[in-house]
Amino acid sequence: MQPSNNAPHKIAFIGAGNMAKAIISGLLAEGLKRINLFASGPRQESLNHVASEFGINISTDNAATAAGADVVVLAVKPQMLKEVCLGLANSLSHKPLIISLAAGITTDSISTWLGGEQAIVRCMPNTPSQVRVGASGLFANANVSHAQKSTANTILGAVGVVQWVDDEALINPVTAVSGSGPAYFFLVMEAMIDAGVELGLTHAAATELTLQTALGAAILAKQSSTDVAELRRRVTSPKGTTEQAINSFENDQIRAMFSRAMTACSNRAVELSELLGK
Repeated sequence: MQPSNNAPHKIAFIGAGNMAKAIISGLLAEGLKRINLFASGPRQESLNHVASEFGINISTDNAATAAGADVVVLAVKPQMLKEVCLGLANSLSHKPLIISLAAGITTDSISTWLGGEQAIVRCMPNTPSQVRVGASGLFANANVSHAQKSTANTILGAVGVVQWVDDEALINPVTAVSGSGPAYFFLVMEAMIDAGVELGLTHAAATELTLQTALGAAILAKQSSTDVAELRRRVTSPKGTTEQAINSFENDQIRAMFSRAMTACSNRAVELSELLGK
């Protein structure tokens, strides 16, 4: 975010955990000045680490931190969000853009807790945002202006790619694809490493080969104009070694397995929205 007359003068992070720190780091790398960034949280020791690492303004007073901010990023755990929002309501009469990173809480619930009629962007980020290769799904409620949507896009774009959805319910499948997705790939990596060791490789060798293969496959897929199905076919020579592995996966119904798992993830996101949004 290169500084400009249109850049937010104050971005307030309510909560200073890993995701908040990832976004702060990304914004600083994009050129936003430290003086424009503020963070609050309940523990002074944790805030001191944030101030030491990033040189930004810190406070244990959420309301004071949010007061006058152009953007307020709610970076607290879902279970804490209602209490935090109720404590902020009287500080948001200036109607800043609200960006919520809390999983499972709808914009309607957040708006109600904040006193209503707030411009809210709901975001589902993922953990690779910590190394600026994240994938975030975003939804804007009806109160978000075009300029505010652009601001949210820039803020989350500082830590990876951004995909907007027009229906808030689609944040649940976003959760199933990218929000929880890193864990699926970590599980596949874990299984490949274990299998490599069973086949005779050292753990170190199996780990290095697996991680580099995962990285290379992702970069190739990202940079190629060819879809992933065709990229897979190009590696799978008829009657070759890869074909034997792919046939084994297909015989074990890997596609149905992923469909069931990701549907369960999306359904749980719906359940959490109903439970935590009351």
